[in-house]
Amino acid sequence: MDWQISEDTVPSDFITDAQIRSILGKPAATGAWRDGDPVGNRRFAHIGDVSFESGGFVPDVRIAYETFGRLNVNGDNAILVAHALTGDSHLTGLAGPGHPTAGWWSGIVGPGLALDTDRYFVVAPNMLGSCQGTTGPASLAPDGEEWGSRFPYTSIRDQVRAQRRLMSVLGIQTWAAVVGGSMGGMQVLEWGIEYPETAERLAIIAAPSVSSADQIALNSVQIEAIRADPFFHHGSYYDAKIGEGPHQGLALARRMALLNYRSPTELNDRFERSWQSGISPLGHHGRFAVESYLDFHGNKFTRRFDANAYITLVEAMNSHDVGRGRGGVIEALRRVTATTLIIGIDSDRLFPVEDQQLIARHIRGNIDGTQAHVISSRFGHDGFLIEYDTVGAQLKRLLTS
Repeated sequence: MDWQISEDTVPSDFITDAQIRSILGKPAATGAWRDGDPVGNRRFAHIGDVSFESGGFVPDVRIAYETFGRLNVNGDNAILVAHALTGDSHLTGLAGPGHPTAGWWSGIVGPGLALDTDRYFVVAPNMLGSCQGTTGPASLAPDGEEWGSRFPYTSIRDQVRAQRRLMSVLGIQTWAAVVGGSMGGMQVLEWGIEYPETAERLAIIAAPSVSSADQIALNSVQIEAIRADPFFHHGSYYDAKIGEGPHQGLALARRMALLNYRSPTELNDRFERSWQSGISPLGHHGRFAVESYLDFHGNKFTRRFDANAYITLVEAMNSHDVGRGRGGVIEALRRVTATTLIIGIDSDRLFPVEDQQLIARHIRGNIDGTQAHVISSRFGHDGFLIEYDTVGAQLKRLLTS
């Protein structure tokens, strides 16, 4: 789980008065992209009816996606990028109508960069169950009302099967690579296990083979923070007036999550015990700078995301277990035949390096033998969104392997 957009993944810094003023207005009931909003660079593909692992069913599912570069004549230069928890299809490009923030991997995707769009055709879909154009809880159900909490329980495997259908719609036979970090890395693993013939290379970045009890526990308190918001109304809040949606619960969930995305070293070094203003936080109603930092980013998040979608996607992360129904994790990992890069981050406290080392030991095509490639970063889990040069160099190594 990570911030997933460039404006939020920059190294942490003190919040300015101008930033605080930028979110003074009350947020809408949902920050989801809705039909009728500016399309921006999105494209849309209808992949048909989808049956979910949980037994749920959604008709006429739509995937929002963006592409960068061109598919070559042979059709063998396509790369799929799977985003993480709160990401979207906007990998690179300016903010503008339809895209409230700039691209979240602009230092990785583009001409001459690691995912070189002069050479590769990069496809970035918004995942199933999300809220940036792909069918999810904020989408309209057949009865004309938003799905809300009625949207089926969604697994990582459901999301990858939807991506597989998008691949068919686009007429792509084989991916030159499937790349993703965090929740996107979970999806990359599923691609390699479930559809080994469809990808020549895999890049699994800062992701585990299973979501552990500790990670599920962290997710569960975020979910309950949203459900406890008195304006959540069991997921039926889309007609609420501005300022009367479950934004407090969603912002609190986001603040909780951020504590796991960054390393304690970064927060300690950057903020120490600084005050946000000249008013003391020691009994005089002032705030510590780190409190303002968390509060600002939590409140900002409510302007671009949907509470029901957040719950759906966090529960999808909880579903992640590549060994489920496959004879265990090791047997599942042995199914992977693609040339594979596994990256861990030494300061990652959400998905620690041990998670990536387990994967590395059991994938035959690992380009580093039985080891994960560990990058050093002071930014914790979010390092893969910030350390462009380091991550980019490893992706180039994979693409030339």
